[in-house]
Amino acid sequence: MLSAKNLRKAFGQLQAVSDVSLEAAKGEVLGLLGPNGAGKTTTIGMLAGLVPPDAGEVRIAGEPIVGDTSELKRKLGLVPQELALFEELTATANLDLFGALYGLSGAALARERARVFELVGLADRAKDRAGTFSGGMKRRLNLAAALMHDPDVILLDEPTVGVDPQSRNAIFDNLESLKAAGKTLLYTTHYMEEAARLCDRIAIMDHGKVIAYDDLSGLLKLAPVSRVVVVELADFHRVDAVLGLAGVREAELTGNQLRLGIERVEDIPGLLTWLLSQGAAIDHVHTERPTLETVFLHLTGRSLRDA
Repeated sequence: MLSAKNLRKAFGQLQAVSDVSLEAAKGEVLGLLGPNGAGKTTTIGMLAGLVPPDAGEVRIAGEPIVGDTSELKRKLGLVPQELALFEELTATANLDLFGALYGLSGAALARERARVFELVGLADRAKDRAGTFSGGMKRRLNLAAALMHDPDVILLDEPTVGVDPQSRNAIFDNLESLKAAGKTLLYTTHYMEEAARLCDRIAIMDHGKVIAYDDLSGLLKLAPVSRVVVVELADFHRVDAVLGLAGVREAELTGNQLRLGIERVEDIPGLLTWLLSQGAAIDHVHTERPTLETVFLHLTGRSLRDA
């Protein structure tokens, strides 16, 4: 339903996006992860037809988007990170405005407005000004505005930034309903757990390129360790010495928490014995399987929130 092939975009000497190719089928959620500056926003701009690529093409349902007035853009809905709402207007007036921009009027406009209000759970606040809404409600109204023309492909740029857990779960429910209805979603987020929960496949970008592209289980196979051992302890500072032990691939000490990436579970008893021999006072130990964040840090060397 949505495909991009060999997209490239430069701004002066800065190569923002280099040979990015992506595909998302009908009823699929494709996640797009990357540190700030990785090229995600530029990629979304090209997918939405707002930023002309220097090379490559974007196709919707097999047809290329060509020019600013391409009719294919009517199949796209964009939920920007920055709220695209008029806070002095009521929720109804906001949706009527966005619906009118897509040529809706009369009974068709009223029908679509009622549909999206029901989807995002804001029907009871339809007559209230958007400026009186909470951050989470504004996010849901922002989503509703992008859905007024019933698009087949929805591009979501960090739609849960700054919202409370209840609103975040409500947005998740909305997105899962859209997926069940056969919509194609491209989802960018700073929250690893969101990508793991929602996305069928995930593309990781860094320095303008896609450096990994697979489903969650495939990405987890890229982790450099089989287990992460978390040790709560005191009176220990010899992280460099831990890295010299057999089986230890990674070690990080934050406060009183030592996180060790290891190759084999069988190495854990020997590690704990060594820590005790160094005078460490161990309070608690547990193990974790590698996560999407483990893979992300391994591939990019940066936190998702790093600049």
